[in-house]
Amino acid sequence: MPRRLALAALIAATLTGPARAEEVVVFAAASLKTALDAVAAEFQASTDHKVTISYAGSNQLAKQIIEGAPADIFLSAAVNWMEAVEQEGLVAEGQRHDLWGNDLVLIAHGRDAAPVEIGPELDLAGLLGAGRLSMAMVEAVPAGQYGKEALNRLGLWAEVEPLVAQSENVRAALALVAAGEAPYGIVYATDAAAGDNVTVVGRFPAASHAPIIYPAALLTGAVDAADHAFFDALSADAADAIFAAQGFKILN
Repeated sequence: MPRRLALAALIAATLTGPARAEEVVVFAAASLKTALDAVAAEFQASTDHKVTISYAGSNQLAKQIIEGAPADIFLSAAVNWMEAVEQEGLVAEGQRHDLWGNDLVLIAHGRDAAPVEIGPELDLAGLLGAGRLSMAMVEAVPAGQYGKEALNRLGLWAEVEPLVAQSENVRAALALVAAGEAPYGIVYATDAAAGDNVTVVGRFPAASHAPIIYPAALLTGAVDAADHAFFDALSADAADAIFAAQGFKILN
């Protein structure tokens, strides 16, 4: 059966015999929250199953899975953290797919901030003034890692490093800018679209950082039919439409 079937068909194909409610436990990168919550809500409305989602930085989630946390599905914002889980033998054979892509943007507090051109000539430190640059943790969280890589390649990192305020995940970094606690921040384009009181003032060149790829995997602990149904639903047309509407690039 093709993977890209409608959600209803996927669910119908996996439910056999008397209906029995099951729980799907998903560990997902924080940047997926808006779109993934919508997909989960649709799945739950169409079945008797429950989807429980834990959102955090991909690094934190990967470490929890490796340490034995009972997750059925892992959705990472970077390939390296998925590979860390797979190297531990925790990904079901043949059940890992690259589903979505994203862009990296510079955001500013408020709805009418002036645009800037992101390149080696950008005086980012000057823009910040006495303020801070909000980023996810630059050595561990994918959004922070991509951001640091981009600033390094553009020759801007050394100047702004002392001005960076690091958060445990990208949504927390977004929240600092939305609240006006930091004048600027680096987040994914999809986070900016989902955020309130922020403006995208510039987009980082694609060549300034590694491609932003979200791999998804069904884990070896996933044994229920509902686990498989929800994993398949993530790459169905209905889910594609939801993620595309939030600004994600559809890769599957």
